[in-house]
Amino acid sequence: MTTSCDIPGLNVPKSRFPDPEQDLPADQGSPRIVLAGGCFWCVEAVYLAMDGVTGVVSGYAGGSADTANYETVCSGRTGHAEVVEVHYDPATVSLGQILKVFFSVAHDPTQLNRQGNDRGTQYRSAIFYETPAQKAVAEAYIQQLDAAGVYPDPIVTRLEPLEAFYPAEEHHQNFAARNSAQPYVMAVAKPKIDKFRDQFPDIQKPGSTG
Repeated sequence: MTTSCDIPGLNVPKSRFPDPEQDLPADQGSPRIVLAGGCFWCVEAVYLAMDGVTGVVSGYAGGSADTANYETVCSGRTGHAEVVEVHYDPATVSLGQILKVFFSVAHDPTQLNRQGNDRGTQYRSAIFYETPAQKAVAEAYIQQLDAAGVYPDPIVTRLEPLEAFYPAEEHHQNFAARNSAQPYVMAVAKPKIDKFRDQFPDIQKPGSTG
């Protein structure tokens, strides 16, 4: 079974990741961002542990309402990606910090339409932006990481306008915490959570546990 630690990009140390040079002011923009980085169970688990994050909802984006369900999205033919809707308090955490965790811990942004053994466009790396300002921050950070040579391969993360977000079925919400002994969660989600706790103790949510 492929684990998060077997995905090359996730072995890049925190010291290689610069803080974003461009960010949103605390009083600017919508305090949510929709991110796609493979299985939403795993990305959700990372952000639930992040200080300043006020809520995380797993769901779908990039396709239409009539195909926004897990079984159909898993076919890879709907245009949807598995995503997480991250709500945050801009006074505590910035969009740039959320993106730094996205690129350094939550997934490997150099894998095209896959994460490990999860393959298909539904597992693509993407940032669904709502405003030009969000797009500009994300675009600038991708360029900054590529210019710094953080990864040995180019970042393939797509920037897509958010047309609609569709929440996933209830049993997919907070999945990793409710199913901590599930083999996929142990193999893929837990290493990401452990890496977040190890590398970002300063932005860990008080009282959160693995």
